[in-house]
Amino acid sequence: MPEPASRCVMAFDFGTRRIGVAVGQELLGSGQPVALIPARDGIPDWQQIESLLEEWHPDLVVVGLPLNMDDTENDMCARARKFGKRLHGRYHVPVEMVDERLTSFQAKGEVMAAGGSRDFGRHGVDDRAAVLILETWFGQQSGGAGA
Repeated sequence: MPEPASRCVMAFDFGTRRIGVAVGQELLGSGQPVALIPARDGIPDWQQIESLLEEWHPDLVVVGLPLNMDDTENDMCARARKFGKRLHGRYHVPVEMVDERLTSFQAKGEVMAAGGSRDFGRHGVDDRAAVLILETWFGQQSGGAGA
């Protein structure tokens, strides 16, 4: 595995209807949205995920964990963990879970501030939320700086 600072990291914002994907270099500490993958009750098109993994060759994958505000877990946490385990099991990539509280809320705020569509049902923000998950993880690696 490469030195931590030069790792390519892919982030997933797991959802039952859409899964957002972002990628970034740990050295830069920032990510970019790369895909919105449709899901049917949380089950993605695994071929699309495989294609992204083959294209980007991430050294590590992070999956957002939507904890409740009081730090307790909910049904979506269990589903996100299961998704992370499937990623690891299918593609043998290291997977870490990241607290993603408020990332979708923050991503929607950024879209609205930029004058984007408020129809989040049709125009998802999951890929932007994945960027925020990725940048949260980067911030944790550098001791909290930058995030």
